[in-house]
Amino acid sequence: MSELIWQKSSFSGGDPENACLELASGTGDSCYLRESDESDVVMASDVSKLRALLLAVKAGEFDYLA
Repeated sequence: MSELIWQKSSFSGGDPENACLELASGTGDSCYLRESDESDVVMASDVSKLRALLLAVKAGEFDYLA
């Protein structure tokens, strides 16, 4: 895996103690996710599947799990 450029949400603030999800783009349709406080654990996905997950979360499709 080549050097990835990780992006953190601006909502996480500047405090390094704030753990949050970070995203990185890969080649083609690939993307990578990691938890900022466990940066050695990386999950690979593709952009279309991540987009579908985010749209489902925003639509409330998982609210029954709360």
